[in-house]
This record gives sequence, C-alpha cells and structure tokens, in this order.
Amino acid sequence: MARFHPLRVTDIQKTIRDAVVVSLAPEDGTTIDFVQGQYLTFRQKFDGEELRRSYSICAGLDDGTLQVGIKRVEGGTFSTWANQDLKVGDLLEAMPPMGNFHTPLDPGSQRHYLGFAGGSGITPVLSILKTTLAREPKSTFTLVYANKAVNSIMFREELEDLKNIHLGRLNIIHILESDAQDIDLFTGLVTEEKCARLFQHWIDIKSVDTAFICGPEPMMLGIAKALRDHGLSDADIKFELFASAQPGRARQKAKDQTAGSKAAITEATVTLDGTSRSFRMPKTGQSLLEAAIENQLDAPFACKAGVCSTCRAKVLEGEVEMLTNHALEDYEVAQGYVLTCQCYPISDKLVVDYDQ
Repeated sequence: MARFHPLRVTDIQKTIRDAVVVSLAPEDGTTIDFVQGQYLTFRQKFDGEELRRSYSICAGLDDGTLQVGIKRVEGGTFSTWANQDLKVGDLLEAMPPMGNFHTPLDPGSQRHYLGFAGGSGITPVLSILKTTLAREPKSTFTLVYANKAVNSIMFREELEDLKNIHLGRLNIIHILESDAQDIDLFTGLVTEEKCARLFQHWIDIKSVDTAFICGPEPMMLGIAKALRDHGLSDADIKFELFASAQPGRARQKAKDQTAGSKAAITEATVTLDGTSRSFRMPKTGQSLLEAAIENQLDAPFACKAGVCSTCRAKVLEGEVEMLTNHALEDYEVAQGYVLTCQCYPISDKLVVDYDQ
C-alpha cells in the first residue's frame, strides 16, 4: 500500500501570477518513477489538522526532474500556502505517483493525439505532450488550451518552445474567454458546439487516435460528447477531472435506526498492508473509508470526492453502493474495484482489500 515519503523542494518558479511550478527530489537520494499524466498526493498540517491535496506532475519522463504545477484556488488553504509560503529547502510528504490518465507509448507508432486542457488542467496534459513527442518521434499532437485571458496561460513560453523544437508535430489552439482574438472561433468558452466547429475547420478528427481531456467537469462533458458524436469511442477518450472543481458529496445523514437492528449494520473486513481487520459499521451515514479510518486503519485518501483514485480498493465479498465515480474505468468497476470514499454497504457482510 502506498505510503507518504519525504520530498525536498529544490526549486520554485512562477509560471503565472497565481501558479507555481515546484521541483522536488526524494530526501533519500533515490529517483521516483512516474508515468506521464500521473499525480502526487501531498499532506500538510494546518492549525493542527491534516489536509491532503493532489497535484499533477507537469514534467515529462525525459526531463530528469519531478515537478508539479500548483495554481492558487480562491479559499484553498494548501494552494495558497504553496504559492505564498512554500520555500526551497522545505520538506513535503507525498504518496508515490498515481493515476491512469495516460496510454502506452510505442517508439515505432505514428499516431495523432488530441488534448483539451482548461486552466491548470494543462499540468498533466503537458507531461503527456512532452513525453509523447519525445518518445514517439513519428506521432503528432494537437492541443486545445482554454483560459480566461493571455495572462492566465500557464506554461505559455514552454509550450511555444515545444512548438519550435517539434516543428510540424505540435499544433496549439488557444481559446480565450475574455480576450478577443483574430479568429472569432478562438474566443469564448470551449463548448460542444465550438468543438464541432473546430473539428469542421481546424482539427482532422478522423485522424485522432486518442484524446485527453483535463479541466472543469462541465467543459469536459461537452467536449467528450462532441468527440463521441464525431466518431471517437469511450476507449479513445481519457479524462482527468479537477478535484478542486468538485464541491464534494454532502455527508449522508444517519437514519434513525434501532441500535440493535441487524439490518442497519454491516460486518466489514478490510485488508490493508497485508493485515485484515474486522469491524461493524452502519449502512448509512458513514462511508467505507470513514469507517476504516475510525477503526484505526491508515486507509489512503486524498480528495474524498470520487475524483482521484487514491482510495481505490477491491470488493471481494458483499455489495456496496458507489455514489460518485470520476476516477475508475468501466473495466475496473466490473472487476470489483471501488472508491471507498464514495461507498456505502448494502449487504450484511463486506470484505474489501486495499492491497489488490
């Protein structure tokens, strides 16, 4: 099971006024292996309370460094601290890289990738883009990047440099919400209708092998529908949803049940790090993750909103209701994997394994 490890901050650079790129190195001098498009989950205490947040790796596999992009969110405790108070030399605790926002690369392949990014959603897409261009020399990449204005474009200079390095292989379309552009189509929001026009005039959608989308959920849903309407299958579309865009699910209210009512209680067994622990938990009012933590299990989690897959586990026996899922693929759900932060037991007995 993934555990937190110390990472030393080796560099901090501003990419725009309210976003930083943080370079990190393992404290023990080792290297951290990651796959393009993955994220790191950090934990930090504020006023004695632990807070966990996940941020995408923006470095490519061949950059020789580990970097994450952190954009300040209004009212966001961790992101504000990272932008204002974090210093070179500080120590951060992070889980190993996680996430499935990627596809296998083949140096001999000749593919066309399409990426859609909104705001700081560029961070994992940048990692994918850089790695793909470096490791699939025959492939091309088209990026549609949506921002409010020119001054809010993260990694603008780096993206332009990549265009110059990979001449003819990288095409970037900037969509700006408020700044007027020479082409009207490139102004406003990225909607389903705008995508259809882009596919008609600017992007050869029939040549696209895989599409990556990262940004706010409403934007992603419109883009995904447009992609499907123009011939891409679900298997060809990869999502990465902003955790910050999720308000989170309101905690279920515990129903008034008789204390000894068998129907209201589940006998749960949870395996973590090779050790199994059994406990009783209510069927309403408490998620499986909350029950595991309450029973002294150091269960992994980050967003608690069904957006990341940090709390992923496999149901071996019994049945649960998973209220929200923005992280697991259909095949994972079919194999019994769940997001424990969103799961409530239905059966009287439940056996779950975090180690699989």
